Amino acid sequence: MLAELRGINEECGVFGIWGSEEASQFTYYGLHALQHRGQEGAGIVSTNGNGLQVIKGEGLVNDVFSNLKLDDLRGHAAIGQVRYTTESGRGIENVQPLVFRSTTGSLAVAMNGNIVNAAELREHLERQGSIFQTTSDTEVLAHLIKRSSGSLTQRDRVKKALSMLKGAFAFVILTEDSLMIAQDPNGIRPLSLGKVGDAWVVASETCAFDIIGAECVRSVEPGELLIVNRDGLYAERFAPAVDSAMCSMEYVYFARPDSDIDGINIHMARKRCGKQLAREIGDIEADVVTGVPDSSISAAIGFSEESGIPYELGLIKSRYVGRTFIQPSQSLREQGVKMKLSPVHQVVNGKRVVMVDDSIVRGTTSKRIVKMLKEAGATEVHVVIASPPLVSPCFYGVDISTDSELIATGRTVEEVRELIGADSLTFLSPEGMLEAIGRPDTMKNCGQCLACFTGEYPTEIYSDTVLPHEKEIGK
Repeated sequence: MLAELRGINEECGVFGIWGSEEASQFTYYGLHALQHRGQEGAGIVSTNGNGLQVIKGEGLVNDVFSNLKLDDLRGHAAIGQVRYTTESGRGIENVQPLVFRSTTGSLAVAMNGNIVNAAELREHLERQGSIFQTTSDTEVLAHLIKRSSGSLTQRDRVKKALSMLKGAFAFVILTEDSLMIAQDPNGIRPLSLGKVGDAWVVASETCAFDIIGAECVRSVEPGELLIVNRDGLYAERFAPAVDSAMCSMEYVYFARPDSDIDGINIHMARKRCGKQLAREIGDIEADVVTGVPDSSISAAIGFSEESGIPYELGLIKSRYVGRTFIQPSQSLREQGVKMKLSPVHQVVNGKRVVMVDDSIVRGTTSKRIVKMLKEAGATEVHVVIASPPLVSPCFYGVDISTDSELIATGRTVEEVRELIGADSLTFLSPEGMLEAIGRPDTMKNCGQCLACFTGEYPTEIYSDTVLPHEKEIGK
């Protein structure tokens, strides 16, 4: 449904664990729970304190791993990632975690997000003699850590490297003697800390805790660095916290309904968005409400409850086709729409249908679904969107198109309605979305990033980032 952004822009999931002899198995199951965040690559790195072992490959978690392979990943600690890539980020060399070996110790790194000053830092490091093996932003951090010299401890080298990065990032870093966890100063990408038995775990979403029986302890704080080793868990800051700006699309679309982000359940937040949308619309004459599976079902239920219009399964999703949002090319996205959704004729035939969706990006999917519903006999299709119009690209790891390709950019709601063929079109207001999600209203924008809805970005974006002096990296 979306076109690629320039460069390496990822919507991924990370997992890490320290203190269990079943670390690789827990990581495997955690990655399964995070599979919706990336379907094109997966990897696990483990350690027993004597070197790092790695298995990674392209494809789904089940495609990459087997029980036999997991037996090779022995140790008490592990990190893993499921990965989504754009055209320029393909290839086994970019599948994470990335592993770096040297005489001073090995290092494995995995990230969810996007470093907006990665190109500048890469150029800077190459002038200093670094040779890059991948096109991934993640490799920049490893080089920054390794380039730091002198009497700095490993902890200080990591903190110094993290402080040079701009953008959205949730890192898990594994060495032979520690697991390190870092969240960007704005907290744009989700990252939660938990425990299973005596082991510490971290994951992009809390649904990964549920599958292994872990208890969520708290969210990783913006600008925080956590270090887990044989002596326990230590927390400190590598940067001061600034305005919290959790990605709104996590609540709207990305995260699984059974996950919690900062204590807010995703299903309940989406349901409240549906209720708020119904209140904002007021009276609407329709016979049935249906949601676009799966991310819009919660909002559709909320809309139905508030409006009093019955909810029905008007659209069925094939469980054997990936999410069109994270397909790497437009041709695959369009084919995926045709394959993955089909209308239930007896539900929609002769009915005025309210079709609830989480968002409209290009409009390709929405236009196709409206057409399918009408071909199945719907007399009217009223499209209601449980988020505001997307009008600006994202530079924080979400593969949303350039603004020229976003259907709502430069168009009125009526013009968008005509393009998708709906009988009416209504978006949730930004204020309504913030209120419905329910984050504290004491923070700016309730602590959410609204950049894709407003064009106002919480960090520097372009190449005006001030780089450290050439000598700074090597100090």
